[in-house]
Amino acid sequence: RRLPMYHIVAEIMRRRFFPTVITHKAWEGFHFAGHEIRITEATDCYGAVVWPSALVLCHFLETNSKQYNLVDKNVIEIGAGTGLVSVVASLLGALVTATDLPELLGNLQHNVLQNTKLKSKHRPCVKELSWGIDLEKNFPRASCHFDYIMAADVVYHHPFLDELLLTFDHLCKNDTVILWAMKFRLDKENQFVGRFQTLFDLEVLSNFPSLNITLYKAMRKGRMKVRPSKLSV
Repeated sequence: RRLPMYHIVAEIMRRRFFPTVITHKAWEGFHFAGHEIRITEATDCYGAVVWPSALVLCHFLETNSKQYNLVDKNVIEIGAGTGLVSVVASLLGALVTATDLPELLGNLQHNVLQNTKLKSKHRPCVKELSWGIDLEKNFPRASCHFDYIMAADVVYHHPFLDELLLTFDHLCKNDTVILWAMKFRLDKENQFVGRFQTLFDLEVLSNFPSLNITLYKAMRKGRMKVRPSKLSV
């Protein structure tokens, strides 16, 4: 019997905890994949905070680990931010490449390595990826093959939506599965979903109206085995 959606949202949010003692560095804790994960945050930029979309995606990965078995799979996270999704994917057995802008890599690397050392089957990699820039140079199509692309809350008020779509297109092979948690905010950003559908088939995996978050699975057009969702956004 499926739990009501508000029970699932409450269960997802219960995975987060806060330090009982104030420390000189702000951090948040999370329980996923059988581990306590500590994420150091910074409040001076979007990419240094854990957003609810990341929790939604992490919860999905943990609770669907049989259907989406990440063991020994090549996974790249774009816009990894604080690295929570990358950490959980690594703890679930994936070969993870966590990517973001150069100014976020220090904190990202700290979080990813601190939370996976001696706990993960494969040592995760942290790499710079500025959407749409030097994609072939840094991620050559001939040698880079990712089983999964993961993205949490990468569509918001920023001027790089064209570059984001280009990045999805470059990294995605015919058998690559995209798992994307999207928070709906403004019409301009929401229209990105329609543009995304010109290249990819979309299936809604979960919808969380109280959070304005939808979790999608996507593949290149014509590669999805189930009927894609017809979305009007």
